[in-house]
Amino acid sequence: MESDFFVVKAEENGVQVIGLTRGESTKFHHAEKLDQGELLIVQFTEHTSAIKIKGKATVQSRHGKIDSI
Repeated sequence: MESDFFVVKAEENGVQVIGLTRGESTKFHHAEKLDQGELLIVQFTEHTSAIKIKGKATVQSRHGKIDSI
């Protein structure tokens, strides 16, 4: 399975990026904590169906850029 990647840039300390599973019930399966200025390159996989971002961050993908509040 090939998937596009996207970039999460923390705009403050303590931004959380949480991967959520696929299947009958959605569960947390991975979490990263980023400090201001740090980047995380992520992608959806056969195990990851959603990604939750908590905190002020910028997300950049081939579809454009989104800033969280």
